[in-house]
Amino acid sequence: MISENAKIGNNVTIHPLALVEDDVEIGDGTTIGPFCIVRRGAKIGSNCSFTAYCEIRDDVIIGNNTKMGSRCTISANAVIGDNCLIKYSFVLTDTPNLEENDVKQVKGVGHGSMIGANVTLMPNTSIGNNCVIGACSQVRDDVPDNEIWFGNPAKPYKKK
Repeated sequence: MISENAKIGNNVTIHPLALVEDDVEIGDGTTIGPFCIVRRGAKIGSNCSFTAYCEIRDDVIIGNNTKMGSRCTISANAVIGDNCLIKYSFVLTDTPNLEENDVKQVKGVGHGSMIGANVTLMPNTSIGNNCVIGACSQVRDDVPDNEIWFGNPAKPYKKK
């Protein structure tokens, strides 16, 4: 189902079993796969691809040419950069800040980063530009630009 209030670009493919809510913007040439949910206010750039079962929550911003494998969950208000490759089952988490009326603490992923399968990005942490995060990692600290991290908890391996 696609909301009448969504702004859909040219040559966009949305699977009939996907859900696109109000005030969503989807750029030209993007593909939304089966059972994907794009929540209210999300903005997705051009030439992006979401395989299946992805959830893009409220007010998320995703840049151009970003690809996600199946079963990715991106928490509300997160930002994902341009030219990212995110393998399946990536979870970008959030947590409420009780001192700020439950405002969610969430950051995102920088441009050109590659995230392996089954990675979790913990609340209020970010992955910089041009980073690589190894499969099955749990990122608990901010990852600086141009670094390779892996493990649980994820630790720096080397600079790119």
